[in-house]
Amino acid sequence: MALAGRAALRWGARLPSPCSAAGPLCRPGWLPAARSERPYSSRDKEKLDMSTYPVESIRNFSIIAHVDHGKSTLADRLLEITVYDVYCWWLRLTEGVGLSWPGSSGVSFKGAISKTDHNKQVLDKLQVERERGITVKAQSASLFYNHEGINYLLNLIDTPGHVDFSYEVSRSLSACQGVILVVDANEGIQAQTVANFYLAFEAQLSIIPVINKISAKQGTNVEKVLQYVIEKIPPPQCNTADPLKALVFDSTFDHYRGVIANIALFGGEIAKGQKIVSAHTKKRYEVNEVGILTPNEQPTHKLYAGQVGYLIAGMKEVTEAQIGDTLFLYKQPVEPLPGFKSAKPMVFAGMYPIDQTEYNNLKSALERLTLNDSSVTVHRDSSLALGAGWRLGFLGLLHMEVFNQRLEQEYNMSVILTAPTVPYKAVLSSAKLKKEYGKDEITIINPAQFPDKLSVSEYLEPTVLGTIVTPHEYIGKIITLCQDRRAVQKDMLYIDENRVMLKYLFPLNEIVVDFYDALKSLSSGYASFDYEDAGYQSADLIKMDILVNGNPVEELATIIHRDKAYAAGKLLCERLKETIPRQLFEIAIQAAIGKKIIARETLKAYRKNVVAKCYGGDITRRMKLLKRQAEGKRLMRKIGNVEVPRDAFIRVLKRETDK
Repeated sequence: MALAGRAALRWGARLPSPCSAAGPLCRPGWLPAARSERPYSSRDKEKLDMSTYPVESIRNFSIIAHVDHGKSTLADRLLEITVYDVYCWWLRLTEGVGLSWPGSSGVSFKGAISKTDHNKQVLDKLQVERERGITVKAQSASLFYNHEGINYLLNLIDTPGHVDFSYEVSRSLSACQGVILVVDANEGIQAQTVANFYLAFEAQLSIIPVINKISAKQGTNVEKVLQYVIEKIPPPQCNTADPLKALVFDSTFDHYRGVIANIALFGGEIAKGQKIVSAHTKKRYEVNEVGILTPNEQPTHKLYAGQVGYLIAGMKEVTEAQIGDTLFLYKQPVEPLPGFKSAKPMVFAGMYPIDQTEYNNLKSALERLTLNDSSVTVHRDSSLALGAGWRLGFLGLLHMEVFNQRLEQEYNMSVILTAPTVPYKAVLSSAKLKKEYGKDEITIINPAQFPDKLSVSEYLEPTVLGTIVTPHEYIGKIITLCQDRRAVQKDMLYIDENRVMLKYLFPLNEIVVDFYDALKSLSSGYASFDYEDAGYQSADLIKMDILVNGNPVEELATIIHRDKAYAAGKLLCERLKETIPRQLFEIAIQAAIGKKIIARETLKAYRKNVVAKCYGGDITRRMKLLKRQAEGKRLMRKIGNVEVPRDAFIRVLKRETDK
C-alpha cells in the first residue's frame, strides 16, 4: 500500500513508507508534516491516550523462576514480538484520509525493541546485572498485542530471582493477576522455583508453566506464550469510577526529576496536576508526569484502573516512595492495600575508606547510591584501627556484594568491607537499661553494643526456613552440613525418584556467609537453596573479644553462639598470628569470653644470639647473658605497645571461616 498521490497526508523528511518494518508507525513520537516538519524530540513526544484500553483488555503478569533459568531472555523475546500502540496511532494519523488499517494484510511491524543479536537482558539496566547475568531490580514494560482482532495491553514485570530480593518479588506479584513460571529444561525444578510457585499460589494468581532453554534465544513458540497470557490470566478486578488507589511496587531516582515511582492502579485514574497522598508517610504531592514504560518512558495523558506505569510527583528521596506503599487522591482517602512493610536489613557490615582522605568522596558516593536503593540502611561508625566509616544494613549477602560492586563501577570507590553480621535482640531485665533505651527489647547490629548477661533475661537470634532441592545421592552429606550449622529438620519430601526437597530451620548467622558455597561444593553444584524469614528464637549467645597483649581489639569482637565460640576464637587467633608482624618481645593473642580465655596463640619475639661470642668456658657466663636478655624482654613487654597494622585488619576481617 503506497501513499503516493495522497496530498492530504504529506510525510516529513527522512520518513520511510509506513508499511515498512522500520516505518514510523512503530515510533509514536513521529507526526506527519501537516502537523510538524520535523520528528518530535524526547522532550515534546506525543502523549499516548490510554483510555482506549478498557480493563477487559488488560493483562498484568510477571515472570518468576529460579536464578538463571531465563526470565530476562524470555522478556527480551516478548519485547521483540509485541508492538507499540500502532493501531490507535494509525487511526489518528490517517483521520479523514480514508486509508485502511494494514494490519490484516500480513505487514510486519517492529516490536517494542528491534530484533537483533544484541538484545540481551534489555530490562536489566545496571552494569552489575549484565555482568553477573542476574536481575537486581524489578523492571516493567507495557506491551501492545493484537489477538483475534482485539488490541490488548500486556503489562510485564520482570522480577529478581535471588532470595535476597524476595520481598521485591512479592510486591511485584501483588500488582499482577498471573505469572509465567519459567523452568530450565536442563536443571528442572529448583528451590526458588518451588518458593516462587508458593508465593504466586498463596496470592491466588493464575500460573502458566513454561519450559525454557530449549529455543528461547530463537523465540520459538513465544507467540503461544502471549496467547496463553491473554486466555489464562484474568483482567484486573477494578473500576475507573472508584477512588484512586495506586500500589508503588518499585522506584528509582533521577537527579533532575526526583523519584520515579512505578505504580499499579487498583482503582480510579491519575493525571498531571492532581494532588496525591502517601498512605505510609502521609505526605502530599502534586503529580508532574504519568506514563508507561515501553520499556523506555512514554508519557501519557492519564493512567486508568488496571494499568501499570510510572509517576513523577516531586518526591526528593526514594524513601518517600516505599515499595508496597499506597497512593490516593488528597481528601479522598482509601484503605491502604495489604502487605506493606518496610524493607528489613538481614546482614550488617562495616564500610571504611581504604584511605581516610577519601572519606568525603565515599560519603558522597554512598549518598547518591542509596538514593536508588532505599533498602540499604546507613549508620555512622568509627574504629580506632580503621578510622571513620559506616555500618550498613543489607537484605542479604548478594545484596551486599552488588552494592559494593556498584560503588566500584559507578563511583570508582574501593572500600574495606568488614565481615558481615546479623541483627540480634536482647530482652532487658535491668531497670536502668530499660529507662536508658525506653523499651524492654533492643536490636544489636554492632558487637560493641552487646549488653552484659547480668542485665539481660534472654538473647534472641534471627532464623530462616530454608528449602534445599538436591539429587538424592547427596542427602547424607547435606544433612551433616545442616546439623553442623545448628539447623533443625522440618520436612523431607521426594519430588521424584531422583530429587529430594529438604526443609530446615536455620539460625541466619550460620548460613549468611559461606553456607551456599559449601552446599554447592558438597553436591557438585546440583543442589539449590532458598530461604524465607522465620522470626527470632532464643539462643545462648555470647560476646567474644580478641586480646592482643591483654588489650581488647574492638574491631575483632564478635557475637557468636556459645557452642561455636572455641573453634571461631582459635581460628581468629591463628589468623592474627599470621598477619601481625613479629616484635622484639613475645605477643600473646587471645580469644576471651568475659574474663575467661578460650584460645591462645603466641607470636614469638625476634631474638638476638647473645651467647654467640662465648667460645666455651664457664657455663655461668652463658646463663648470665641469657638471664639478662630475658629480663630485657619482660621489661619491653610491659612498656611495649603492639600496634596491629591496618592491612592485618583488612586480611582478618575480609576473610571468613575456611571449610
